[in-house]
Amino acid sequence: MDPITDIFKTLHVTAFGLHRLEATAPWGVKQENQAEEKVTLSRKKMTLPNDLAHFAMLSRGNCWLSVAGIPEPIPLTGGDCFLLAKGTSIVLRDSPRTRPKWSFSEIGARTNGNVALCGGGGAPTTIVCGSLSFDHASLKPITQLLPSFILMKADEARTLALHNTVQALALEMAEQAPGSEVVATRLAEVLFIQVLRAHIASGPERNKGWLRAVFDPQMGTALSAIHDSVSAPWTVESLAAAAGMSRSAFAARFKELLGQTPLEYVTEWRMQKAMQLLKQRDKKLIDVARLVGYESDAAFSKAFKRVVGANPGEYLKRGFEGHGNAGIAKDF
Repeated sequence: MDPITDIFKTLHVTAFGLHRLEATAPWGVKQENQAEEKVTLSRKKMTLPNDLAHFAMLSRGNCWLSVAGIPEPIPLTGGDCFLLAKGTSIVLRDSPRTRPKWSFSEIGARTNGNVALCGGGGAPTTIVCGSLSFDHASLKPITQLLPSFILMKADEARTLALHNTVQALALEMAEQAPGSEVVATRLAEVLFIQVLRAHIASGPERNKGWLRAVFDPQMGTALSAIHDSVSAPWTVESLAAAAGMSRSAFAARFKELLGQTPLEYVTEWRMQKAMQLLKQRDKKLIDVARLVGYESDAAFSKAFKRVVGANPGEYLKRGFEGHGNAGIAKDF
């Protein structure tokens, strides 16, 4: 199994707070770091450790998007969508000259059903907005794959599947038929993976960090070996042999590209898979331990607590205590 496919299979992503912003010119809405941090902190009290990302999709009209760190405002039209990592400041408005009057948290707090209204009564624009949460099992891969901002223009959608998902999500949010909330939530989660996949395929991102390692012939071979057989008794020597490199050269190159040692990576990914297996609730602890490469549940539990910050039992208890509160927070 290639590493990217393995991460998508292990991904724990949940869409929440979906709503339709009906804006009429003049209008302007902003998202700032301070507001985001407050929402993130409050949500962390309710659930397992997680991160937040946001997405928006223009389903009608036109608007302008300003993103912190990008000098010029970006024009958006129907079918365009974008993803934001936590902490990215943006402004959406009908014109680059309009001053933003509201924050996304203020708009979200006064939604009626799934619809939020703002603006002065002029030309209409409809934007489908929502947030994405990732449990602890997904944090490391997401921080390695998700940049601060991804824009997917409708005329650049690289696959029919992505285009169809955008259209289907817009339709579900507009019609509100029985079950639309559930369907829209699942579509938003699919949209996230499709946009991320298209972003990876775009080319330039392959030259950075984890993706650079994946597409490096030698490092990519070693990473594929790890993800294909996470339970194998990997050593630096055996991984170096898989990569066709000397032990010292492999270890140095791995640390340079990924920022951690090969065995740190192996252990962290084993815990990612273990958290997924534990949540299935149909396996004994020793079975989970052996599936991720440990001969005893004691050795597994020790490694799990070191990486996750809680033993397997504590992890599951926290997860099910927080599960009922998922989706409460509203911001973007």
